[in-house]
Amino acid sequence: MTRYLSIFCLVFLALLALLGPTPLGLKDGPQAPPYSKPDWLDRSIASTVILRVSSDGGSSSEASPEASSTAALTWNYVAPLRVALTGRLDGGALRWTTPEGEFSLADASGSAALDLDARDIPFKRSLGIKPFDNMPSVLFPSRGEYRLSLLGSGDVAMKIEGGRWGWLGTDQRGRDVATLFVRGIRISLIVGITATLIATLLGLSLGLVSGYAGGFTDALIMRTVDVLLSIPTLPILMVLAGIWGKGLWNLVLILSIFSWMGTARTVRALTLTLRDAPWVDGLRALGAKRNYILFRHLVPEALPLLLANVALGVPGAILAEAGLAFLGLSDPRLPSWGRMLHEAHTFGSFTNGAWWTILPPGLGISLICLIFMDVGRKLEERADPRLKQEIN
Repeated sequence: MTRYLSIFCLVFLALLALLGPTPLGLKDGPQAPPYSKPDWLDRSIASTVILRVSSDGGSSSEASPEASSTAALTWNYVAPLRVALTGRLDGGALRWTTPEGEFSLADASGSAALDLDARDIPFKRSLGIKPFDNMPSVLFPSRGEYRLSLLGSGDVAMKIEGGRWGWLGTDQRGRDVATLFVRGIRISLIVGITATLIATLLGLSLGLVSGYAGGFTDALIMRTVDVLLSIPTLPILMVLAGIWGKGLWNLVLILSIFSWMGTARTVRALTLTLRDAPWVDGLRALGAKRNYILFRHLVPEALPLLLANVALGVPGAILAEAGLAFLGLSDPRLPSWGRMLHEAHTFGSFTNGAWWTILPPGLGISLICLIFMDVGRKLEERADPRLKQEIN
């Protein structure tokens, strides 16, 4: 079982990339206060909770999805950071009952949309609270049982923001780090696999042509390889990303252009050793055409080497994308792991001690690179049984 652990991990990551965060109950957008801790980290502070009341059947919190016109909450913490009301109230009133009294949060004679925040001065005045008083402290004066009641019809959500949220907390914008992490898997796999496949196919084609044709064609391709290898990669990637744009496929194309040279040299060296072999001369004597010899016989011989290059190429492309994203040269709309590290560095996650915004993307990059290295080694063993015997 442990022998195929890396393959199971890769399949699991691929499924997460395809399905996204929705099946896991994760949501996009701001969910809680910035830099909220993970739920499991510190039980002494409150978690962000959403109470929902509805006249057509509903009260719900994050832990209780059933709905009714009343929602109850047991509060054993200090006052929350923020309280907000959203939804619709069609006549009637919204009541908030505390261990020390009752508040009328909203009244409506007709249909009214609610978008109230504890920082709104008119909202405070309507509750008889002074403008500079801390409204969450008034609504949560002590520990005990609290109840949100809807008298009438409508659908209202009360968001009580604490200092904890979800599996991995929130970032500087209040977004769920677990959601960003799962979405980053798709970006890493797309960039790593696509860029490596394009570079491998390009390197294979040019390496075969260069090694088999020889002469001027060989010299031209190899001098091009030498020139590209002599150029410092990172500055060129930065310049091209700035010129061509920061889109995902632009990044894939840039990484492919500067990743095929090693494969071309390796395939050329193998082709040079095989093109004058007796069995290749025999194929020529039988009238076999060049394309048949190349793709029917030489490509299978190069397969173990290609698998080795893919095993090293995918982690390299993922690290290159993460590096460019960390430098701010990726599309800011794509939640890649490198972009997560860039934002963590830019917005002060280090100084705020929000390590949960730093470790998940860093560990994700390391894990996926190790998985591909191990899978590549197993593919090499399948393609060349001699490697398996040597390892054993």
